[in-house]
Amino acid sequence: MAALAPPVAAVRGAVRHALAPLAQAGGPVLVACSGGPDSLALAAATAFVAPRLGLRAGLVTVDHQLQAGSAERAKGVADWGFANGLEPVEIATVDATGRGTGPEAAAREARYAALGEAARRLEAVAVLLGHTRDDQAETVLLALARGAGPRGLAGMPPSRTVDGVTLLRPLLDVGRDETVAACAALGLKPWSDPHNTDPAYARSRVRSAALPALVAALGPAVVDNLARTARLLAADTAALDALAGQALAGARSGDGLSVPALAALPEAVRTRVLHAWSRELGASGAALAHRHVAALDALVTGWHGQGPVHLPSGALVVRRGTLLRPG
Repeated sequence: MAALAPPVAAVRGAVRHALAPLAQAGGPVLVACSGGPDSLALAAATAFVAPRLGLRAGLVTVDHQLQAGSAERAKGVADWGFANGLEPVEIATVDATGRGTGPEAAAREARYAALGEAARRLEAVAVLLGHTRDDQAETVLLALARGAGPRGLAGMPPSRTVDGVTLLRPLLDVGRDETVAACAALGLKPWSDPHNTDPAYARSRVRSAALPALVAALGPAVVDNLARTARLLAADTAALDALAGQALAGARSGDGLSVPALAALPEAVRTRVLHAWSRELGASGAALAHRHVAALDALVTGWHGQGPVHLPSGALVVRRGTLLRPG
């Protein structure tokens, strides 16, 4: 028997580790597969591993309709999934235009909405995404460029539940070179998305220029180190978020928050409390910026009679005596 190629073993091992807690679950797991090397290697590994854990595995491929021939490519991915024992297999055709965001964000929003709809309808226990260690490193660099705080620098979580759907990223400790090599070892022919090298997109510029420049200057370990930074910050962020949850409960007073209770908190906890409260008031995470939270914090720590803070939800927050309240 021929030895298993190390990249194939690495991808299968990562998938096995992610799926083991779901063994014998009633519903299927779904792989989000574009046909690129990362998601194709993930889908092949899932087709091998899932049945050995007593799991059914299916595939969803999303046609964003942004390129000529996208429908044919989606059908090719679906046909491959059927041929390799994945069931159910679905093509989700989406319209990413007219969403009021940039093209990258619009495509991502449409994709996740389609994956979530398929997962709920098929009663899937999880959706598997093909993000790799390289994707995580790129995410950290993009967060640094935006001036993001610890939450942004924590990158993509290996597991997250959104609208009742569990999203798993089994390959965050696997390099992109390994997924490419795994496809080659298995005789798979992945599709190369031209958007991944289009300089119009920030992530593409990071992938093709910024990260390679860092690797050239600092050595190949920089990719691992950036991904490790995300893991460390994710653990710290989770701990601070737990403290903030307790502090938010303790600061509540009627429909507002107690200023003395907020002022007694460390800044890292207090700003998280204000962020979470803003979300309760309707501000979306995407629209809620540092300046909004800083303005709320100034009502607590820099009070000089200033007017209300306008949140992106349209809500107002005012200070009345020793309370922050919706205006």
